[in-house]
Amino acid sequence: MRDLLSVNDLSKSDVEKIFKLTDKLKNKQTSYLKGKNIVLIFQKASTRTRVSFTVAINQMGGNAIVLNWNELQLGRGETIEDTARVLEGYGDAIIARVFSQNDLVRIAKVSKEPVINALSDLEHPCQAIADLYTIKQKKKRLKGLKIVFLGDGANNTFHSLIMLCQIFGVRTIASCPKKYRPKIKGKYRIIEDPKKAVKDADVLYTDTFVSMGEEAEQAKRLRDLRKYQLNSDLVKLAKKDAIVLHPLPAHRNVEITDNVIDGKHSVVWNQAENRLHTEKAILKLLIK
Repeated sequence: MRDLLSVNDLSKSDVEKIFKLTDKLKNKQTSYLKGKNIVLIFQKASTRTRVSFTVAINQMGGNAIVLNWNELQLGRGETIEDTARVLEGYGDAIIARVFSQNDLVRIAKVSKEPVINALSDLEHPCQAIADLYTIKQKKKRLKGLKIVFLGDGANNTFHSLIMLCQIFGVRTIASCPKKYRPKIKGKYRIIEDPKKAVKDADVLYTDTFVSMGEEAEQAKRLRDLRKYQLNSDLVKLAKKDAIVLHPLPAHRNVEITDNVIDGKHSVVWNQAENRLHTEKAILKLLIK
């Protein structure tokens, strides 16, 4: 594995290595990245990704250089390729959060150093890895579990999760309207009725109904997706020991209610913390 642009870049063995490394590196200071400079570029707003990667790099002895897209010469006409060539000459890896997956592909094509997808319009592989690690941590297994995603099935995190669950034999259900179905091929089922979808589920997952860049459609999306809110009525239909995940930020009482995100089934805060731990493992695997 040279880059992490998509879950498709990962084999089952790669993910298992990441999980083992996560267990090993959790809560530890190391010197694996001593003398390494890691460039982080953000075209979109970020809290967890920016902070978790910065802390991960620092805990591994490296130096994080965090740049906002509008601070670069890209806004004045420099090409992505020219920017990438310069940055890979200064740094030992590029981590980028972008609006277009194609921008990541263009960066990786010219960079000799590893490139990591910190979220694009199509995927969020780092989040999906932390999600699956959290599920395994709580359920002690993956194969045969039933995970139900409620809301916008074309969500970037869910795209990555579909592919990752397929590798490990997790049954994946998207509960969403027809026009919000996933935009990728994969092994998953569509069950439009949320009450039918969540029956006997092991894992319930939701995300924002309005992603970054979709603000102009907010009113329509909220109307279309309202019945997919993850609330206590739906949780009661899942297994008694079902867990609830949300990648955050959460719009409380929109896609998820207060009593669910703060309730006994929620593992949301552990899920968020695991971003740090799994990202350390990803960095260790990719940066030599």
